Amino acid sequence: MADSIDPRDFRNVMGRFATGVTVVTVAHDGQMRGMTANAFSSVSLSPALLLVCIDEHASIYPMFEQASAFAVNILASDQATVSQAFAAKGERDEVMHGLPHQVAPLGSPVLDGVIAWAECRIEHRYAGGDHLIVVGHVQALEVPRPESEPLVFYAGQYRHLGDPLPPPGA
Repeated sequence: MADSIDPRDFRNVMGRFATGVTVVTVAHDGQMRGMTANAFSSVSLSPALLLVCIDEHASIYPMFEQASAFAVNILASDQATVSQAFAAKGERDEVMHGLPHQVAPLGSPVLDGVIAWAECRIEHRYAGGDHLIVVGHVQALEVPRPESEPLVFYAGQYRHLGDPLPPPGA
């Protein structure tokens, strides 16, 4: 059955849902790569599961088919240039090595300066149209910048929160 929904219209509607911005990173066979993604969601608290969606045309796609782990890096409002670097088309290997990062316990790169990150062991992979839905079981996580505002994406642009954040622990 042919899809009667115009992809541009669908993208326009989805763009009206404000999201945070993440960089999903993966390491496999000595390579480290990342891609900007807002197709990220928590799935379960117990066990702690989350999912990311990877476009089948993304250069990082084959690594997600083979890797055993990945990390989700939640970007701060001052990291729009980081998001743009990982959103660039083509190979992202050079971008990864050009940015300061640490290696999480399962080997996934974690970018310096992020608000929070979670590293996951890959539990399931599902076909979802033109994307791979990857479900990960969280194995390590941290909130290194709890005072920072998130980078927000809405209607095709980066945005900022309008209200100040409460102090940590409030």
